[in-house]
Amino acid sequence: MSSTYGENLKLTIFGQSHGPAIGMTLDGIPAGLPVNFDELQAFLNRRAPGQNNWSTPRKEEDRPEFLAGVLDGFTCGAPIAAVIHNTNTRSGDYANLKDCPRPGHADYTAQIKYGGFQDAAGGGHFSGRLTAPLCIAGGLCKQWLAEQGIRIAARIAAIAGVTDIESDTLNPPLDLIGTDFPVLSPDAGQRMRDRIAEVRMECDSVGGIIECCITGVPAGLGEPIFGGVESRIAQIVYGIPAVKSVEFGIGREASELRGSQCNDAFTVKNGKISTLTNHAGGILGGITNGMPVIFRAAIKPTPSISRPQQSVSLSKAQQQELVVKGRHDPCIVPRAVPVIEAAAAIAMFDLILGNTQTDRRK
Repeated sequence: MSSTYGENLKLTIFGQSHGPAIGMTLDGIPAGLPVNFDELQAFLNRRAPGQNNWSTPRKEEDRPEFLAGVLDGFTCGAPIAAVIHNTNTRSGDYANLKDCPRPGHADYTAQIKYGGFQDAAGGGHFSGRLTAPLCIAGGLCKQWLAEQGIRIAARIAAIAGVTDIESDTLNPPLDLIGTDFPVLSPDAGQRMRDRIAEVRMECDSVGGIIECCITGVPAGLGEPIFGGVESRIAQIVYGIPAVKSVEFGIGREASELRGSQCNDAFTVKNGKISTLTNHAGGILGGITNGMPVIFRAAIKPTPSISRPQQSVSLSKAQQQELVVKGRHDPCIVPRAVPVIEAAAAIAMFDLILGNTQTDRRK
């Protein structure tokens, strides 16, 4: 099923952007894991809309209601089910999109795939709104990983050509990432916000790059060939709307280096095997090597913009100008940062569960 992810856990996302509710089920989670609801809500608030001038004015509280799987603050072994009720929708803004699809959005391909039966309001189940239940699952997995010393934090590496300062990939400064606007350099963050404000006034949008760091990862997670850590992370990250590329370590820059420059030399530090650099992003042969796992995701500009765009009338088979209505982000990158963290946490916890099961068989 395309809405289900995982090998050792099973995450299923359901709902549509303007439906009564959106939600998730998370199966395969051991009993007895603690759930901190306040911490989870704080994580969800980072993604929630309508909180600042660089996001959509649509306001949703995004308070999850747990229906099953959690009892008295602990997982009980049953599948976890949670929903978020949609309370602020304006479906009429999307009435024309089945006939006149938005350039850059899934309106056209959804029409072809589902023959007009799809829910077009707010993008239906193609909407970024569906990342809210992803963050419920990811927020839980982040808590459980932290208990094992594994931390996950993402930051904005670039927006519209404005770049943050470089990060230490051997010892990522996770505690230095800003909370209101997740960058390392406050100056770079302000310039990014200024650029977003400019394109908002121009009725346009911009994209950017998000870098995610996972520290405390043990060596030996993942499988060769098709079960590599890169594949497992990339699969769920590509399920986030607007992600157009994912790269690990130094990514495509590796293609421009010599082996002597690209290789991460091994050393012994405090009695443990480590590397002097982290060009590989903590993964060799699809398996973690004990160094921080580093990856970046490129986010395209929001396709729903206020300026007129050229589209077509599907019923008339002729060109037609489209002016998109509704409430949309001029840049989704800041709100996508916790979503990338959530995706990484789910993938990593799935890998941890698989490693635990392997250890039990030994």
